[in-house]
Amino acid sequence: MLSLDDLGLDASLGEPLRLDAYREDFRERQRTIDGQDSWKLERQQDFKEPGFASWDAFSRGDWEGALRLAEEERDIIREVAEETERRGVVLYRVRVVEKPLTPYLQWEMHLLRLRAEYGEKIRVIGPEQIEALESEHPLPELLTLGDQTVYRILYNKQGILDGGVRYLSHEVTARCRDFMRDLYEAGEELDSYFAREVAPLPPPLSE
Repeated sequence: MLSLDDLGLDASLGEPLRLDAYREDFRERQRTIDGQDSWKLERQQDFKEPGFASWDAFSRGDWEGALRLAEEERDIIREVAEETERRGVVLYRVRVVEKPLTPYLQWEMHLLRLRAEYGEKIRVIGPEQIEALESEHPLPELLTLGDQTVYRILYNKQGILDGGVRYLSHEVTARCRDFMRDLYEAGEELDSYFAREVAPLPPPLSE
């Protein structure tokens, strides 16, 4: 398996993008990857997603409302999945999960299960599987689009999306994709993980 040092994610080689620029750049490039793959690595155990109705309910301690509102995302998720399939794009995601699950992650896993239901290929790995890679720093949050674009996704201290660093390199993209593919191959399918580790959990305590 490649190490973090092998990926070529030197900040000096990438272009920092503030939040609005990152979102616009992502949307534009996402439209150009027909017939290609997109890979995502999620490492942090807590994020904040203000403005997303299900997360807002979750953050208020309304667990039933959060799950109901997550379920109401089904039509949107299905439409996006159908468009993604029509374009020949395959979405892969590796989710690092520590136990006991944080309240945020317990909530997020319900949304990821919906995404998996509509075709996103999601696997879970534990921290023990990446321990040797994190001797100095946690793994970064990474996202590839096709064969040329990698984003190192950035969050502020509160865990809110804050932009990213963009790398436009076939070589760096290939390295990051291979790195995430190795993690994916070592992971467990989300469905089986969810049934065993998430479904039996009681509602989480409010954060």
